[in-house]
Amino acid sequence: MKNELIDLIKTGDDCVKCGKCIPVCTIHAISPDETTSPRGFLDLLAAHKRGDLPLDKNTKRIFESCFLCTNCVDVCPARLPTDTAIEEVRAEIAKEFGITWYKRAFFWLLKYRTIMDVMAKMGYVFKTCAFADKKEQKSMLARFYLPIVKTGRLLPSVSKTSFLNSHAEHIKSENPKQKAAVFIGCMANYSYTNIGDSLVRVMEKLGIDILIPKKQLCCGAPAYFTGDLDTVRWLIKKNIEYFETFIDNIDAIVVPEATCSSMMVHDWEVALKDEPEWVGRSAKITAKVHLATKWLNDNTELQELLAKEGRQMDYSVTYHDPCHARKTQGVWKEPRALLSKNYPLIEMGNPNRCCGFGGVTIQTERFELAQMAGAPKAKMIEETGADIVSAECSACRMQLTNAMYKNGVETIFKNPIELIDEALKR
Repeated sequence: MKNELIDLIKTGDDCVKCGKCIPVCTIHAISPDETTSPRGFLDLLAAHKRGDLPLDKNTKRIFESCFLCTNCVDVCPARLPTDTAIEEVRAEIAKEFGITWYKRAFFWLLKYRTIMDVMAKMGYVFKTCAFADKKEQKSMLARFYLPIVKTGRLLPSVSKTSFLNSHAEHIKSENPKQKAAVFIGCMANYSYTNIGDSLVRVMEKLGIDILIPKKQLCCGAPAYFTGDLDTVRWLIKKNIEYFETFIDNIDAIVVPEATCSSMMVHDWEVALKDEPEWVGRSAKITAKVHLATKWLNDNTELQELLAKEGRQMDYSVTYHDPCHARKTQGVWKEPRALLSKNYPLIEMGNPNRCCGFGGVTIQTERFELAQMAGAPKAKMIEETGADIVSAECSACRMQLTNAMYKNGVETIFKNPIELIDEALKR
């Protein structure tokens, strides 16, 4: 059927129920029930599609419990796309039950950068009325109970000025070796702005001409994982039309956010699969999209620069592998290769274990699942004794910062690009 992401019946039937997915499943680890396992999800999805299982509040709750970590896809002998199957049914859930008002408001704001800028500015001005700043964690804590916001939960703080509004559109190098555009991501644009600032400084040191496209919009990931495919396709097409105006004049689009780059290089095509013209236009853009550490490691002299000019730092780092970096893009060696030039690296017990962010629905309506999934990861980080935990993903940063706070772990989170920038500062 047109606009379906995947054939749910075929995918369910193709699962041989070998069970290799169960030991690595994030939701099954905290809710060990066959219904909340990848093979259980696929069985239920196929039954629903055949008309044998209604999409009621119970099945809705089951399908919304998946973290979309893709661990199951990673170990499945047949590489069955359980994540895409869940994304398909969430689109049905959105149509059947509607999307909660605050999600609709958020997704609407993602379409209109100027209005989002105004809202963010207002948030910065008035945040101290309702929140206490936790500056070391780049976070804020609600002073009292607020709707949606859970009491005692750390949330990303709002910066005075967004990254996109803090820099010129073109930052030229005297003798440019390459020209690259920066796609920043919403959380790094409004909250963790030092990520983009650090990326600009590192690229300047490498002699790269930098383009910061001011009209870029959200990659669409929050709406995609919630099932709002109309918003997703609108955002994708607007971004494609804009990127086409400069794509032939740059070598790469550098993204310091694993979820954003994964969404662009993988999920844009899936979301547009029934529109071949747009798939083709998307492919031309996404061929130049790269996760920042991967591109900097493979296409620049950053390793040599760090070895020659970087300071040897005396605080240790442990690295967490974001699901959308290691599993969907195969990026995990590159950030370690860069960080190890200047920092003592301590591997945690299972760096590949999902942190438990899980998307907008998990973070709002099913936050108890995020807390349960985050606690073991916080403990794992604490056991390393590292001063810093790093990951190239602001969703992981938000989740792990709160998990460490709630579990009394004093380790601080920083993006690898921030750490690389610190090592190069004099």
